[in-house]
Amino acid sequence: MSQRYVIHLPVVANDLPAAQRLARVIGRWMLVLPMADPGETTVSEEDQQFLRHRVFCDLRLPGGRRCLLRDGHDGDCTRRLRR
Repeated sequence: MSQRYVIHLPVVANDLPAAQRLARVIGRWMLVLPMADPGETTVSEEDQQFLRHRVFCDLRLPGGRRCLLRDGHDGDCTRRLRR
């Protein structure tokens, strides 16, 4: 069995919605890296890191790729961002 390592990269935001927006931007940008899995991205308060909030929907689409929309979005999952 191969070992996998997860990189935790602290980035600070002033509130939960701002942290989730920033995490989505960073996660989508990281799609250029084949080893990135932004679907697992979560955010937490600095002093309550055990309480995490999911950023992306994280459901798998046909072909194994993940939905790129925010967690709890309305409508169908997609790989394209809605405007």
